[in-house]
Amino acid sequence: MSEGQKKDNREKDKRGRLKEMMFDFQAAKDGKVFISWMGKVVKILKWQEAQRFLKRLETLSDYDKQLAMAKVTGNFKRGNEKLYKR
Repeated sequence: MSEGQKKDNREKDKRGRLKEMMFDFQAAKDGKVFISWMGKVVKILKWQEAQRFLKRLETLSDYDKQLAMAKVTGNFKRGNEKLYKR
């Protein structure tokens, strides 16, 4: 990885949250990939999208894998992360 790419990644993760390894993934036998954040499944990739994702992860470092998973999941934490207790 070049210095320019490292700088770009740091700019995308200004708070350093990806170093905490919050994302994880699990590939199933049926070809699906389950992406989890903090232990909860937030995205399920199927068929071709899952295969492209797995192929892309083969050559990435752990930090870059976290960044790739963050990009794939998108902005999932808007409005659904609050738990209301009644």
